[in-house]
Amino acid sequence: MTTPHGAEPCPSCGQAVRWAYTAAGRRQAINPTSDPAGNLGAYTDGTGRLRVRVLTSERPTLEGAEWRAMPHAATCARPQPRRHTPTPRRTGVRPAPWRWTL
Repeated sequence: MTTPHGAEPCPSCGQAVRWAYTAAGRRQAINPTSDPAGNLGAYTDGTGRLRVRVLTSERPTLEGAEWRAMPHAATCARPQPRRHTPTPRRTGVRPAPWRWTL
C-alpha cells in the first residue's frame, strides 16, 4: 500500500518514507515532507529519480529545485531491540588433548 506523493510505509516503524538515491547510487529513506532541520538537499533529476545530497560546509545552501529533507533514520520510531543477555560461561575442566600411547 502506498501513501500520497509516492511515499511507502517504513518496513520497521510503518511511517511514510520516500526512497532516494545518493551520489554513490545507494538508496536512502527520507521523510516525504520538507523539514527545515534536515541536512539533505533532495531533488528530482531529469529521469524522474529522486536524488539526495548532504548539505556540507562546501555546499551548505540549496541549489536549483532542491528542497530540504530529513533522513528517515534520524526520526524512525522502530521498536527498540531487546537487550541480549549473555549466556553464562561454562565452568569446569577443559579436556586435555588426546594422545596416542602404545
